[in-house]
Amino acid sequence: MSRIALVTLVVDDYDEAIRFYTEALGFRLVEDEPRPDGARWVVVRPGDRQDGVGLLLARARGDAQRARIGDQTGGRVGFFLHTEDFAGDHARMLAAGVTFLEEPRHEAYGSVAVFQDLYGNRWDLLQPATT
Repeated sequence: MSRIALVTLVVDDYDEAIRFYTEALGFRLVEDEPRPDGARWVVVRPGDRQDGVGLLLARARGDAQRARIGDQTGGRVGFFLHTEDFAGDHARMLAAGVTFLEEPRHEAYGSVAVFQDLYGNRWDLLQPATT
């Protein structure tokens, strides 16, 4: 069976991205290995599980990649962070300085609020409705 293991997120700086994703969003740093070309292989994952999709934090190289930082999906929500405790995670993220672009909404599919990462990429914090 196939699965998506990693999604690349183009960042400006490895260390500031690691700090944001681990401290503000509560992700785990899974890998941080130097590469022979001076780059690093940096992977973060939400939660305690070993499976699921991780983010490969890739420092931009060149003008074309730098132009994509913070706008990798053309202004659309491109990332979806599921939670089992929407209110708790929302409050913790606000206290950590995460910028939410709207007040929490309660939709038929769950509780949701759009936030942006340190570069401006849009995310949904989402607690799916129980069926």
